[in-house]
Amino acid sequence: MALDRLGANALASDSVTTAKIAADAVTSAKIPADAVVAADIADGSITTAKIAAGAVTNEKTAGVGGGGKNVIVNSEMVVSQRATSFASVGNVYTLDRFAFYKQNSGAAFTVTQNSVTDLPGFSKSLKVDCTTADTSLASNEQAYISHKLEGKQLQRFAKGHGSDALPMTLSFYVKTNKTGLYTVTIFDRDNTRKVNGSYTVANANWARHTITFPADASGKLDNDNNSSLELFFNLYAGADTNTGTLSETWAASVDAGSTTGQVNFADNTSNDWESTGIQLETGSTATPFEHRILDDHMALCRRYYIKQSNPYYLTQYGVNAICNIPFPVQMRSQPAMAKVGGATVVSFGGTSYTNPDGGGHEYAYSYVGSSTGDGHTGYTADAEL
Repeated sequence: MALDRLGANALASDSVTTAKIAADAVTSAKIPADAVVAADIADGSITTAKIAAGAVTNEKTAGVGGGGKNVIVNSEMVVSQRATSFASVGNVYTLDRFAFYKQNSGAAFTVTQNSVTDLPGFSKSLKVDCTTADTSLASNEQAYISHKLEGKQLQRFAKGHGSDALPMTLSFYVKTNKTGLYTVTIFDRDNTRKVNGSYTVANANWARHTITFPADASGKLDNDNNSSLELFFNLYAGADTNTGTLSETWAASVDAGSTTGQVNFADNTSNDWESTGIQLETGSTATPFEHRILDDHMALCRRYYIKQSNPYYLTQYGVNAICNIPFPVQMRSQPAMAKVGGATVVSFGGTSYTNPDGGGHEYAYSYVGSSTGDGHTGYTADAEL
C-alpha cells in the first residue's frame, strides 16, 4: 500500500527514526519558514563553528551594539561648561554640544541644566522653560534644540553607499506638560538632504520615544571634521514648515513637510520641555541606552569646547607675559581662545599646534603684549561646529 494512502495514525510514533532518514532528504525548501521556533532549539546547539562565515551580515546585526554605539555627545546632559542657566536664549550653545535656535519669534525661553530625580539611571536633563508666550505664529517662525555631528563620526551608517546604507534609530527621553505631536529632523549638510520623524507626548511623565529613519542610498557623508548631520528637536514652527504631509523619507531639503503637525510649545508660559538619554545608533531597533562615566562625557565635549579657570601662570619676559597652554584633549580644529579671569591679560596670541597624525589640536602658545606682570589666568577654547 502506498505510504500516502495510510491514515494519519498508521505510523507508530517511533517508527521514523533518524537512522531511516537519508542525509540529504530534509532540505531547506521542505521546512516551512515558521516551522523552527526558539523552543525547538536546544541550549548550546548552535555554536560558532556551525555558523557560516558569510551568514551574519550588516543588515542582520544593525542595532546590536557594544560600547560606542551612540554617536550623540553629552547624551545624558551631564556637562555644561558655559553655565547651568541661559535666560532669553537665541541661537547659542547652552549645555555642551546642544544649541538653542530661534527664528523670527517674539517668544522667550530659559534653558537650564536641570537635576532629575524621577527618571531612574539619569541625573541631569536639558530643560526649556517658556517665559514669554507666542500664541499666534507667523509663517517663518521656528525654534528647536540642535545637535551637530562630524562626518568622520558617522561613517558607520554607510549613508550614500547604495544598498549598504543602514537605517538609523534615534531614542530619547522627554518630559513635558505640553502634550501632542512633536517632530524631529535630521539634516544632511554635506548633500542638503533631509528626513523627518515624529513622536507623540501623551502625558506629563517621562517617556522614552523612538524614531527610526530609513537608510539613505544617496548622499555620501564627508569623512572630515566638519558638520555633516544635524539633529533638530522641534519645539514650534510656522506654516512655512508646518504644512503638507510630514516628509519621512530622505529627499532634497525643502521647508514644507519638515514639521507637519508640530504643537506650538510657545503658546503658554507654563510650558516646560526637557530631555535626556538621547541615543542615535545604526539599525532599525532602539537598544538599551548606553551610559558613560562622567570623564568620558567630559573628554568628548572638550573636543569642541574647553573652559579652564585660572590654571596657568603667565610669566613676564620683557614686555610680554607668555606660557604654553596644553589642552586636555585634542580639539576638533584650531580653537578661538579668550581669557577667563586672573592676571591682567590683554589677549591670547600665537597659534595652536596640530598633532602629527592630524587628529586635532593639542596646545596653544599664548602671549600678552605690554603685560603688567606675572599672574594666573584661565581661558576658553572654542572649536564648535
